[in-house]
Amino acid sequence: MNSLRRNPQVDVVVPVYNEQGALATSIRLLHAHLSTTFPFTWRIVIADNASSDATLGLARRLARELPDVEVLHVPEKGRGRALRAAWGSSPADVVCYMDVDLSTDLAALLPLVAPLLSGHSDLAIGTRLAHGARIERSPKRELVSRAYNALLRAALRARFSDAQCGFKAGRTAVVRDLLADVRDDGWFFDTELLVLAQRRGLRIHEVPVDWIEDPDSRVAIVATAVEDLRGVARLMLPQRRPLPALPPAEPTPAAR
Repeated sequence: MNSLRRNPQVDVVVPVYNEQGALATSIRLLHAHLSTTFPFTWRIVIADNASSDATLGLARRLARELPDVEVLHVPEKGRGRALRAAWGSSPADVVCYMDVDLSTDLAALLPLVAPLLSGHSDLAIGTRLAHGARIERSPKRELVSRAYNALLRAALRARFSDAQCGFKAGRTAVVRDLLADVRDDGWFFDTELLVLAQRRGLRIHEVPVDWIEDPDSRVAIVATAVEDLRGVARLMLPQRRPLPALPPAEPTPAAR
């Protein structure tokens, strides 16, 4: 029977949709990295996102085989929906996620979560667009990424450099508070989370990463771009958090 750390310091969530080809190799690599180099207690959560292939069964076999690996099945599609479910139920102090293709070098994981565990920052993101990052990707993907982040700076006054890198973390209590107001359950989830965090004055730490594009990426660039533009337009509208309920009025002397 697989042993699990019920209260790890860090939950590493890997959202997956129809990833039967890449899943086993990536989870074994991640597990080996955490087991040999990571100084904090941890758990891997494979968040299956309505896969229609053998991904879910393979994830469950990995969980039976490898210590501190757990599976969460989310019956509806949407990466944001999978992260919401995994992060919202996590017992860890810090939650993070990474793409299953492991495009981001795992050496960046420790500098991603360390300032969160120390209390120095509230959220942390990997960035491919800051000084010190080393990336390998097609000119098309490079152009789309830079154009999108430039749009966020112009339209939403974003101060973070890379909204789309699939390598993010946050203090669990902070993330849960943000999740209550994040409406998107798809690819725009990351951007909305970061924009709300910035608007609330939260501290966002950036880690330049080494990143290699996965040629078998499941991201549909055109459809995702349309979805993102709709999300940006929504966030440009005035945002209002519900006001706290007023206490009941004191009865007047005449009514006593």
